[in-house]
Parts: sequence; structure tokens; C-alpha cells
Amino acid sequence: MSSRRGSEGTKGRGGGGGASQGVSTKMHNVKLVLLGDVGVGKSSIALRFVRGEFTDNTETTVGAAFLTQTVSVSAQSIKFDIWDTAGQERYHSLAPMYYRGAQAAVVVYDVCSQKSFQKAVSWVKELRQQANSQIIMVLAGNKADMAADKRAVHREDAQAFADDNGMFFTETSAKTGMCVGDVFMAIAQKLASHRQIDHIDGPSSLKLGSDSGKEKKSGCC
Repeated sequence: MSSRRGSEGTKGRGGGGGASQGVSTKMHNVKLVLLGDVGVGKSSIALRFVRGEFTDNTETTVGAAFLTQTVSVSAQSIKFDIWDTAGQERYHSLAPMYYRGAQAAVVVYDVCSQKSFQKAVSWVKELRQQANSQIIMVLAGNKADMAADKRAVHREDAQAFADDNGMFFTETSAKTGMCVGDVFMAIAQKLASHRQIDHIDGPSSLKLGSDSGKEKKSGCC
């Protein structure tokens, strides 16, 4: 298992936002796992969020990599312990080690690959069956910067799947930073606004930049 440890910050970078600017009075650790097929950009999403960096030649993750990032929201500091898992099939059996006990999961697919979307669907089903029943799940369609010319997964289909499974959905681009930070901030806001740091009520649609009770079924940024 590789251990690529990231720096900590006061809020997510690379497209993030919405963090409270006040002084945080509480610190909470949140275990978050990134799941998805090989090559969808899980590591790039993690590095964009943690370090604000992107490289076209990210090394393939072996086993899993570990990074951390701290965000401030609603007078609370939330430290994400991020497990970036390998997408190769030979490492699939190791995945339960990382999503077991996780409070949040970001399931990533490539908007230019139907195969990767089907893999994401499979991951969601596995999480439903084996992970914490109260885990917050996010579906992220990465490489949105390439969608205009190479899109293979219609946004409407991904949105419908997310809605059916009570997940927040958005399309992201680790390359440009589009909506990457917002994914993590939405999770942080959900945890903070519903006081779910220690006891998560269950999967539900998340909202970007809002703690209101209105459900938001779509959108990015």
C-alpha cells in the first residue's frame, strides 16, 4: 500500500468554497473513501482538493493512498481522512478495508467512459450492501472538461441514478478544478448542519453552499 500523505488546510482548494470564515471551535475527523474504476481520476480529484495541484501523469495508485485536508464550516473544523483506493480489479478485495467505517464515499466515473459509469453503479450497490448503512455517498462524473467532444455518459442518466439512490451528483474536472472542492464542502456542510459528525442520519441529497432544508437534485458550483 502506498501512502501519499497530503497537507492540511483551512478549507478545500481547487474549486472549493462555502467554508465558514469564523474561528472553528470543534474538530472532527471524518473518514472518506474514493472509489471508482482505474483511470477515472480519483487521485487527481484528491490532489486537487488537498494540494490544489493537477498533473497529466499521475501515477496509478497501488492499494490505496492516504491524504488529509481540513475544512471549516458552521464553526466546526472537519478533518477529512481521505482513502484514495486503487481502481484495478486485483485490488477490489481490499476495498472493504477502506470503506468500512467510512462516513462518506465519493464514487467517481469518467464522463467519457460508459464502462466506468457501470463500475460506479456496481460500487454503489456494494456500498449499499456492505458499508455503513448511514454513509453519505456522492456520485462524481469526472473529466467534464472533455465532455463536449468525448461524452459517453449523459448527465441526465447519472442524475437519475443518483436521485434513485439518494445521492448528491455533480460533474467535476480535476484538471480545471471545476466543482472538486464543492463536493467535499457539500459533505462537510451536510455533516455540520445536521450534526452528523458522530451519528449520520443516512444518505440523502446534498446541497452546495446551503444548509437549508430544500432538496437540491442537480447542479454543480
